[in-house]
Amino acid sequence: MPGESINLDERFRRAASWISCALGSAWAFVAAVSLVLLWAAAGPFLGYSNNWQLVINTGTTIATFLMLFVLQNSQNRDTKALNLKLDELLRAIEGARTRLVNVNELSDAELSRLEDEFRKLASQEGRTLTTDDTQDATSRASGWAQVAPLQKRPLPLPVSDGSRGRTPGRKSSRSRSNSK
Repeated sequence: MPGESINLDERFRRAASWISCALGSAWAFVAAVSLVLLWAAAGPFLGYSNNWQLVINTGTTIATFLMLFVLQNSQNRDTKALNLKLDELLRAIEGARTRLVNVNELSDAELSRLEDEFRKLASQEGRTLTTDDTQDATSRASGWAQVAPLQKRPLPLPVSDGSRGRTPGRKSSRSRSNSK
């Protein structure tokens, strides 16, 4: 509302967004490389002293510590926005399992069961979903195993009326022309 003061969370969100955009640019990378080169070039003049080393160590530690919070805030916000968009798509598609809207709140065991269910669906369609052979057992057990892309063609949308290839909830072009 106009005239209302902006709370701390909103200020931090704005600052984090601006900082992550600014520091993610090519100019920021060039500036960082320039600072490191300048620091390295100063080494012979300062006798490679402990203070010379302390400058870069302290500077990078502080920058890393602060960036942790900025990046985590940006990632949390982006993840939340993406989940909301996917939730809206799930709700908009007739026949979609809307119980998947809260999939991020499931336990690891429930995620594993759901993953197994999708593997079974894929095998019924003659496709294979496989985990990367180099993946460690920990991530496989946690239900967060990465899945290789589907082979050949994507799985069809669920169709509730028994016909294949038609998008649920949409009339065929023939029935649309008859309804005019």
